[in-house]
Amino acid sequence: MKTNNHEVIFAIVNSGYAEDVMNVAREQGARGGTILNARGVIKEDAAAFFGITLHQEKEILMIVVERDIRDNILNAIYKEMGMAKKAKGIAFSLPVSDVAGLAPVNIPEQTQAAE
Repeated sequence: MKTNNHEVIFAIVNSGYAEDVMNVAREQGARGGTILNARGVIKEDAAAFFGITLHQEKEILMIVVERDIRDNILNAIYKEMGMAKKAKGIAFSLPVSDVAGLAPVNIPEQTQAAE
């Protein structure tokens, strides 16, 4: 289904922090995401220049969200999980042109069986 109303947020954090990022995103309206295990690479002299500690094991969290909540989620991730925090996270978003398999935002509650 064609869309211009969705974006995918990528949050790249040190291993063990993706669930924390997802919790921050849920507080801002995200409904779920996918965590991928990854490995970071950086030149040793660049790490020293930027004053960062190299943690090779990373997690990438991908979250498809409605465009109107994207900025709130990105700001919350930066505030709670950014480079100044232990997660050493970065986050960015990209537009999504097609989506399939997403449940509607307003899911009607299941009617209870007649008693």
